[in-house]
Amino acid sequence: MAGSDKRKQSLYFPEDMLKEIQAEAARQDRSLSWIVQKAWKIARTEIRKFPSINDPDDGAPEGDDED
Repeated sequence: MAGSDKRKQSLYFPEDMLKEIQAEAARQDRSLSWIVQKAWKIARTEIRKFPSINDPDDGAPEGDDED
């Protein structure tokens, strides 16, 4: 099956967020991994709209540079 590359990765979540993910996984009878993967697929287009920390425009208003 194409795209079945599985890699082990540790992710760290705040305790309250993890509890919410666990509750949703239990409600849907799915794994934590499945919930996080689906959440990423749903959210990724929105997340890609966030500016990179490497973008030259740091979001500061024009004229606020300290030169």
